[in-house]
Amino acid sequence: MMQMWGMFALLTVLAGLFVVMPFFRRDKLVAVDHDANAERIDIYQQRLQELAEELANQRIDQSSHDESVLELKRRLLNELSPERTLDTRGNNLVLAATGVAFLLVVSAVFYSFTGSQKQIADWYKAVDMLPEYGQRAVMQTGEPLSPNELQAFALGLRTKLANSGDDAVAWMLLGRVAMSLNDFEMAMQAFDKALAMQPNNSNVKVSYAQALLVEGSDNAMNRAARMLSQVLQSEPRNIDAISLLALIAYERQDWKESKAAFEVLLASMTQDDPRYAMIKQRIADLDDKLSTTQATQPAMPADGLQVSVTLADELKDKIPENATLFVFAKAAEGPPMPLAVAKLTDFNLPLSVNLDDSMAMMPNLKLSGFKEVVVTARISVDGNVGLQSGELEGVTQTITLSPEAQQVAVTISRVITSTGS
Repeated sequence: MMQMWGMFALLTVLAGLFVVMPFFRRDKLVAVDHDANAERIDIYQQRLQELAEELANQRIDQSSHDESVLELKRRLLNELSPERTLDTRGNNLVLAATGVAFLLVVSAVFYSFTGSQKQIADWYKAVDMLPEYGQRAVMQTGEPLSPNELQAFALGLRTKLANSGDDAVAWMLLGRVAMSLNDFEMAMQAFDKALAMQPNNSNVKVSYAQALLVEGSDNAMNRAARMLSQVLQSEPRNIDAISLLALIAYERQDWKESKAAFEVLLASMTQDDPRYAMIKQRIADLDDKLSTTQATQPAMPADGLQVSVTLADELKDKIPENATLFVFAKAAEGPPMPLAVAKLTDFNLPLSVNLDDSMAMMPNLKLSGFKEVVVTARISVDGNVGLQSGELEGVTQTITLSPEAQQVAVTISRVITSTGS
C-alpha cells in the first residue's frame, strides 16, 4: 500500500514541476541590464548637446541638425535592452503556487470520481489478511469467513499464485473457496491446476468430484465417478468418496449401488452422529425402491439378447476397407451410454451376436437394469463407436425385455451423411 502512495506522490511532484518551471524560465527572459542602458542614455544626451552647440555656432544648418537628432533617437531605441519596471519574480511565485494548488485539487476530484482507490485498498488488505483467512478457513479457528471475506480470500490466493508461481495447496484452496462462492467454473480450473501438480491427491479429487456433481451433466457425473473410484482404490474407507458415490448412484437410479454405499457410510458412524438418522432413512427409502423395481421390471434372460445382423443388398459394395462392426444396445429412455457393446474387426454378414450384462461399459449401467432398449448395428470407418459421415447403420424399434430368451433382427440399411441422416 505504501508503494502505491509513494508512486502517487512521485507523479504529483513531476506534474507540479511541469506547472512551476515555465514561470521561473520567464524571470530569466525578462532580466534587465540597467547599467548598460544608463550609459547609452548618457551618450545620447551628450551627443544632443554637441549637436545643439554645432547648430548655435552655425557649423550645421537646422535641417542637418534635425536629421541628426532623429537618427540619434533611432539608434538609441535599437540599442536599449528590454526594460521592465515591475518586479515579476514575486508574482511568478504566486502564480506557480496557484497552479500547483489547482493541479492538486483537480487531480483529487477527478480521481475520487474515476479512480479505484477502494478496490486497490481492498486488494492490498486481502493480501495482508491472507494468513488469517487461511487459518480461519483451513484450521477452523475463529469466526467462519463471511461472503465478503471469502471473496477477499480468493483474491489473495490469486495474487499469491500470480506472484509466487504454482502451489498445489493454494490451487486446491482456491477451488474450495470458489465452490463456496458458487463459481464452479473457476473451481474446476483451480482443481485442474492442482491435479496437474499432484495427480494422486485424494482431497483434490474428492473436491473436484463435488464440483462436477453440481454441473450435473452425464459426462461430469461419469468423470466424478471415475475420480472417486480412483480414491477408493487407494483409500477404501474414504468416507467423503463413498458418500459422493452414493449420491451419484442415487441420481442414476442405481438403487442397489446407492444402498450399498449408504450402508458403508452408516456402519462408519455412531448413532449420536447427526447424519445417522438421515442416512438410515435414505436406506429404508432405497429398500422400498428396490422392492418396487423388482416387482415391475422383468428379469434379463440368462443368455441376453441374440441379435441377428444383416446388410441390405444395395449396400454390399459400400463396406469400407478395414471396417469395424459395432453392435450395441442403449436404453430407450435414459442415459446415452450403451448398456452392452460388441466390437468385431473381422466379420462377414449376416452374423449373430449375443449382448448381455458382461458387455456393459459401466458397472452400474447394464441391460438388466432397464425395461426397454434399442439395438443398433453400425459399420465404422475409423474403429470408433462415435457417429461419422460415410458409415453404415441399422437401428431396431424399441424392444421390451422379457425373462424369456429373445431374438432380435437388425438390418444395416442406410449410409450416414454429413447431416447425420
